[in-house]
Amino acid sequence: MNRLSMMEQVHLAGEEEDDMYSGFNDYNATLDVEDLAHDENFQKAVLRTSHGRRPPPTGKVPLGTAARLGTAQRGHVGLPSSMGARPITGAVQSDGQARPMTAVRAAGFTSAGTRGPGFDPMNQSGKGPAPPLEPKPEDSPEEKIRQLEKKVNELIEESCFANSRGELGLALEKAKEAGRKERVLVRQREQLSMGDQINLDLTYSVLFNLANQYAANEMFQEALNTYQVIVKNRMFNNAGRLKVNMGNIYFRQKNFPKAIKYYRMALDQVPNTHKEMRTKIMQNIGIVFVKMGQYTDAITSFEHIMSESPSFKTGFNLILCYFALGDRDKMRRAFQKLLTVDLKIDDEDKYLAHGEDKQYNLVLEIIKNDALRMIEREKKYEAEHCIKTAAKIISPAIEATFSQGYDWCIDQVKNSQYLDLSHDLEIDKAIMFLKQKDFQQAIETLKSFEKKDSKVASTAATNLSFLYFLETDMSQADKYAEIAMSADRYNPAALVNKGNVLFARHDFEKAREFYKEALSNDSSCVEALYNLGLSNKRLTRLEDALDCFYKLHAILRNSPEVMYQIADIYDHLEDSNQATEWFMQLIGVVSSDSSILARMGELYDNEGDKSQAFQYYYDSYRYYPSNIPVIEWLGAYYIDSQFCEKAIHYFERASIVQPNEVKWHLMIASCYRRSGNYQQALETYKGIHRKFPDNVECLKFLVRLCTDLGMKDAQEYATKLKKAEKAKELRDQRATSGTRRGSGRRRDGSAGSDREGSAGATRSFSGKGQRTAAVRKRPTFDENEEQAPYQTSKTQEIDASYYDPLGPQMERPRTAAAKRDPHHDEFGDEELGEDFLPE
Repeated sequence: MNRLSMMEQVHLAGEEEDDMYSGFNDYNATLDVEDLAHDENFQKAVLRTSHGRRPPPTGKVPLGTAARLGTAQRGHVGLPSSMGARPITGAVQSDGQARPMTAVRAAGFTSAGTRGPGFDPMNQSGKGPAPPLEPKPEDSPEEKIRQLEKKVNELIEESCFANSRGELGLALEKAKEAGRKERVLVRQREQLSMGDQINLDLTYSVLFNLANQYAANEMFQEALNTYQVIVKNRMFNNAGRLKVNMGNIYFRQKNFPKAIKYYRMALDQVPNTHKEMRTKIMQNIGIVFVKMGQYTDAITSFEHIMSESPSFKTGFNLILCYFALGDRDKMRRAFQKLLTVDLKIDDEDKYLAHGEDKQYNLVLEIIKNDALRMIEREKKYEAEHCIKTAAKIISPAIEATFSQGYDWCIDQVKNSQYLDLSHDLEIDKAIMFLKQKDFQQAIETLKSFEKKDSKVASTAATNLSFLYFLETDMSQADKYAEIAMSADRYNPAALVNKGNVLFARHDFEKAREFYKEALSNDSSCVEALYNLGLSNKRLTRLEDALDCFYKLHAILRNSPEVMYQIADIYDHLEDSNQATEWFMQLIGVVSSDSSILARMGELYDNEGDKSQAFQYYYDSYRYYPSNIPVIEWLGAYYIDSQFCEKAIHYFERASIVQPNEVKWHLMIASCYRRSGNYQQALETYKGIHRKFPDNVECLKFLVRLCTDLGMKDAQEYATKLKKAEKAKELRDQRATSGTRRGSGRRRDGSAGSDREGSAGATRSFSGKGQRTAAVRKRPTFDENEEQAPYQTSKTQEIDASYYDPLGPQMERPRTAAAKRDPHHDEFGDEELGEDFLPE
């Protein structure tokens, strides 16, 4: 079956459906030329044409022979002609002989390889195929030089990249290696007599990069030597400009005369066409003159720059020079000149969104924070900073008072293109009043903004709120915080002030909401985040507080306040390991904070590590020797260690800090008595009796010592002891009868409850952070503690409830003393008090 009939029986899938690709598989039978030899109608039509009737070019072949064999398609059947089929040129006949070549004999064409060698006029058949091209040897001198150049360039690039990453040492090593390889390259070229092909640009790049890396590593002399090599080589074009770099190095070395010399030499090398570079060099010269104190010469340079190419930095430096010379008029003119400097920034309106143009708004979102926009912001910030700082500097000098000077500067700014800065200057004026402790003027200045633009009014009200908060006037602080929020609800500082007022009123839940709102408006507001952590801590949400302070720690690394809060929260959670670790980190930041050192001593003391606790308490005492709880712990530690002589030093310090506190004097006397120095103990007790004549404990010890030593004063002190005991009983009876009605209420607020209210108040957390009563009382470091250092006792009433903190002494062998009643012990109450037990 021929191909036509096969294609007719083919049925393509989806023929009856509309197919988007229909027609690509359609077959046109008229284009099939391979089956034309079997098409009888086509063959008959060919015979009737002139092509079929033309005579054959060679002998006739019987019509029974099928067709001519193609030249390149041996074995395929050709089309029959009208004269019958003839064999192709060179075809092998049935008798085995090839048909002779006719018209193409001279071209060298032959039949198949049955008739000897083919056409080969150049006699090349016996030599085989041509050999491949010989590759260029890699070890040739030219190739080595090329590879070495490439390696030198790579080293220069690596050096520059290392410098940009801040790896200055690595950058210098790469630069030195590039210099070594470049010298090897030059020697190889000279050996090959290729000196005229030396790459000067490569040599310049190597030396210039090496000098820069020396300067970056502060190896100034090596950098200067390298720059000298470049400058003195006349083959390098424009190398004289590098004298600017040499001048910069001398400036860093504070060798200002040489710096000026090289700056001026570089200025002579730069043509007038390079205006910007000449301006920068002259600005450097002016700054060097300022460093040298030659303000007149500096003014000459700065004035020339302001006339040619004015800038804010140059104008600001010019104002500083006039200020140093005290020239008021020129300060005014320089400030006016500064206000005329053009920022060269397009109008800000181009960054405003268009309501309907979506395409423009999409482009606007991209260009709002692109690199060019950042440059514009930096230039604008620099201009505002220069103007505000210049006004702050010259305002006290150009008028009799700084207030009048500020008013003149504000008027000049209002008449310039920087009108928006006038409000900022007025705010700065109020801050200057604050620095001068003139709070009334500051408040009046800020109150003048209440009826102005909403943004300015919000800023002024925020400052007023904070001022009143510092003065503890919470009603006014709350009022102006509300005004600031009404003017600008998205002002995080106003929300923080409102939260602070609520925090001071102990409304921690509402304060927490305002802090969270401030954070939602500005996630970088560290004040709101810190106060939110404090609010959570007061609400005993310790995990939330810890989360806040961890976030703040990620923003403010090594902040002592944040690290302390984290450590304190871990201490409340009774995680002593984490608390110790964070306190250790905090000590690394503030190593001289006595309260932190004492807190570390307390942690180790609670864990039973007395040696570590003593070390931290002792360090705390060295930095703050007037901390009574630390002094008390150190004294008790030495008593517990049976070193009473060393404890005397600390109790003497406590008696100096609190001279009207009798217990420190009694502790000193007890230490003398326990150490065996009875004479000194007796003298100390006598001194205590003279200062506190009604103290019962002192009289008891005097009676005992005088009796043991056989002194006649024993009877006298015994009489005084009885009188003192009777006086004490009378005072107790009067106190009991006079306070019977309110005794229960007063007892609730007595010393014991006060003790719980000071240090214990910060510990009154529920849940995991609950402190038990079994934990011994730790030293208090609260700022609001009533018993502060150097505070004398408010009452003159003698503390008669004293117990010897050192415990009962070993019974001394009785010799000359009379025999006493064994059942009567007049000093039976001499025992170690709970307040003086060593921790």
